Order: sequence, then C-alpha cells, then structure tokens
Amino acid sequence: MLNVIIELLTTPAITLGLVALAGLLVQKKSFSDTIRGTLKTILGLLILTAGAGVIVSYLTPFSDMFTKGFGLTGVVPFDEAVIGALSEKVPVIARTTSIILALGFLINVLLARFTPYKYIFLTGHMMWIMAGGLSWAFYDLGVTEWETIMYGSIIQGMTLTILPAIAQPIMKKVTGTDDLAYGHLTTTGVVLSAWIGKTVGNPQKNSEDVNLPKGMDFFRDTAISISIVMLVIYIVTAIAAGPTFMQTLSGDQGWLTFTIIQGLGFAAGVLILLQGVRMFLGEIVPAFRGIALKLVPGAKPALDCPIVFPYAPTALMLGFLFAIVGMVVGMLVSNVFNTVIPLPSIIGGFFTGGVAGIFGNALGGRRGAMVSGFIYGLVLTIPVALFYPLFGLETYGVTGIAFLVPDGIIVLTIVSLFVKAGLKILLFIPLIALLAYGFWHSYKTNIKPPHTKAG
Repeated sequence: MLNVIIELLTTPAITLGLVALAGLLVQKKSFSDTIRGTLKTILGLLILTAGAGVIVSYLTPFSDMFTKGFGLTGVVPFDEAVIGALSEKVPVIARTTSIILALGFLINVLLARFTPYKYIFLTGHMMWIMAGGLSWAFYDLGVTEWETIMYGSIIQGMTLTILPAIAQPIMKKVTGTDDLAYGHLTTTGVVLSAWIGKTVGNPQKNSEDVNLPKGMDFFRDTAISISIVMLVIYIVTAIAAGPTFMQTLSGDQGWLTFTIIQGLGFAAGVLILLQGVRMFLGEIVPAFRGIALKLVPGAKPALDCPIVFPYAPTALMLGFLFAIVGMVVGMLVSNVFNTVIPLPSIIGGFFTGGVAGIFGNALGGRRGAMVSGFIYGLVLTIPVALFYPLFGLETYGVTGIAFLVPDGIIVLTIVSLFVKAGLKILLFIPLIALLAYGFWHSYKTNIKPPHTKAG
C-alpha cells in the first residue's frame, strides 16, 4: 500500500489529477464537469511534460556542443542522477527516501492546515530529490534508520511548506493572483537573484513591453522570437565545436542541417510546454479551490517551474541566456576552491534560470531579468563546488556528477552542522515554532473585538 502511495506521489500527472478530482468532488460538481476537469488536468500536465521532454532532448546534444566548443571539463550537476545512484548502491537510502517522501508530504499538508503557510507542495521529483538528499545526509552522518525517518520527515515537511512562502510575494507580482505558488528546490536562489536584480533594474521597463521597429514586430510572437534566438545560439555553438565534432552528433545528416533542426526543435518544445501549462492551469486552479474551501482553508498549490513561463516569455529567455553566462563565470571562480569544477547545467539554466529571469523582471524589469539570470548562474555553480566535499559521493562509487539544487544544499549543510555538533534534537524546534505560531495566529484571528455602543 505504501509503495502505491509513493508511486502516485512521484507520478505528477496522476497526483495532480487526483488533486483536481478531490477538489471537484468537494465542490459537488456534476459528473461531466468532474470527468472533464480531472482528465484535462492530467492531459495538460502530460502535454507540459512532453514539451519539457522535447526541450531536454534538444538541450542534451547542445550541452555536449557547448562543452566541446568552449573547452570545458568538470562534474555534471544532476540531482536526479545523484539520488538515483545512491538509492541503487545503498538500499537503506532507497528505503528511507520512500518513507520520508510519504510522511514529509503528510506533514506538509498538516502544516498547511494548522499554520498561516497555506502551501501544498506538488512538484513530485523535487519532493523525491529532497527526501533522497536527507536520507543520504543522515546515512552519511551515521544516524540510525528510525532517526533518519523521524528527523528527515519533519525537515521534509517544513521545507515543502516554507519554501513556497519565501517566493510568494514575487509570485503574486508575476501572476497577478495569490492562487498559485512556486514549488521548487531553487527558491532561495531565484528569489535572491531577483532581489539583486531589483537593485539595479527598473520594474517600469518590463521585458514584455519592449518597443520594436515596425519591421521587427514579428519578435513579439513568442514562437518566432524563441526560434530566432535559439537558432543563433545553436549555430554559434556548433561553429565553436567544429564540423568534425558536430558530425559525430549529427550522424548521416549534415551538421548545419542538424544544428538548424536542433534549434527549431527546442523552440517547438517550448511551445508544446506552454500549451500544456495553459490547459493545466485552466483546470487545476478552479479544482484546487474546492480543497482550499473544505479541507485546507486557503490552500495554494505549489507547482513546478513551467507554471510561470507564459507570464513573461521574453524574461524567460533573458534569464536563460544570462544564467549560462553566469554559470561559465561561476565555473571559472570554482576553480580556486580545489574541489570540483561544476559544468554549466544547460537544462537547469533554461528551466530555473528562466524562472530567475521572470522573477527578476517582476522586480526590476528587463535589466533585473538579465542581472537575476546572471546571479542565478553563479548560484548554480559556486555553491556546488563548496558543498561537494561535505558528503563525499566518491565513497559510494558515484563519480562525475554533483548535487545541484540550492535549497537542498542549504538544508543538508544545516543538517550536517547540527548532527556533527550533537544537536539533532534541535531540529524539532522549527516544527514546534511553526505549529505554535499557527495556533497563536488562529487564536488571534478568531478573537472578536468587544462590541461597544456609540456615544
């Protein structure tokens, strides 16, 4: 039974389809509306996921081109690969990861119910990465299995609850509503980057309001602008990599034709993804109101990166491009730490660097988007090099990859400091404080002012 629950939690389309179903049933919608809303939620997320898959399939060879063209060597930051490899090599980590994932989600729901932080984290692969990271950290520190489950579940639940709250002020500016939250383990990175972008930007100069000459107004079409930008990037990178290397990627196809198709294929993936986001949002938000009204009053779904992409596609591309620049600079800076040199994560640069650009644009306009993307590129590299020695992957036979997500790095570093200082018990304090604040807030809200007569 536990395995079934865990499988559902780690299958985003099914999980969110069930969330939509529950919300529609609570609202006592008709059978027809319930079926339509549930299936369109699942289909929207499947289309979104398919678009993301297309993007990744075209970014993978681009990453090889980029590494070859600019002579980069180092480790590949790839969270899923790290947790997957550790789970395969250490059965205890795999087992405790599954239990922390399930119990952590329940704690998240309880905290949303009883505290003012009404965020339910629904990004399944991020939940799995955080649970796996906690299992790995506690195992590496010699903590017993039952303590790993207890402390890990508490930290997991608190992390899933607090992170969306950190991003919510910016999310309200981006979406124009308080109905959606950001559910990702890059929250501290994108929020910090956006606030730095704000200091040098101007929110009045929005990236989506750029005045273009009449002959260039085709750039206002998202499909055209992304296609042209990516064509230029792919062709320049292909030239840097050289025809000989490019031919190893293109096979029987000419390298230039291959490069053009890759650039346009990336743009096609973005368009598929955006269509899925629109369909998904059109169903999940109304359905989630049922849960907010009945089960967890005021609850907001915390969702994956692409949820913000339609709101500022130009800022998305600015964040992506400047994140790549920031990652290259960060890679060079990381060389001085004598640990590892993280290679630029092109996929991370697009999905989360794009969010940094959108958040930066919301606070600081187009200049804020550029600066935010660049700073976030540094966040995706320098902390990776600093964190790498804390929990040695090589001792588990895992090489060539590194842990990436900023929030995960922060949480695991805190865990290491507390455990090594013999202060594990203090990990309960944030949970107690959250619950105490929740009950106090509820008590204060429910106190009615005394009725006094005028005059």
